[in-house]
Amino acid sequence: MLDHVSLKVADHAAAQAFYDKALAPLGLTRLVPMEDASGYGAGRPFFWIGQGDKAGYCHVAFSAPDHATVDAFHAAALAAGGRDNGSPGLREHYHPSYYGAFVLDPDGHNIEAVCHGAGPARPA
Repeated sequence: MLDHVSLKVADHAAAQAFYDKALAPLGLTRLVPMEDASGYGAGRPFFWIGQGDKAGYCHVAFSAPDHATVDAFHAAALAAGGRDNGSPGLREHYHPSYYGAFVLDPDGHNIEAVCHGAGPARPA
């Protein structure tokens, strides 16, 4: 079981501004602000960013309670300067109710919000 995840970022201030906005629709806020690191979560920090040499590609997926929250995450992340890496939608090749959206953060990390439950009924 995972306890927390940390990403190295090239520009802590820029990454912090991005994650402050992108994670808000998921109910996650910056709980631990430090000069060169920040911890995000709900109740306790479990997602950390920290100043450092760019360590390479990473993919992090955040759980969302419903499709609307996935959509809101994607919109907020794009408005915060993220780059689209997969608009909100079903990814039935993973499983029939996998609904996700992907953005690239300022360092090129692939950040996802995903809902595994059924969403609104699709028209026949």
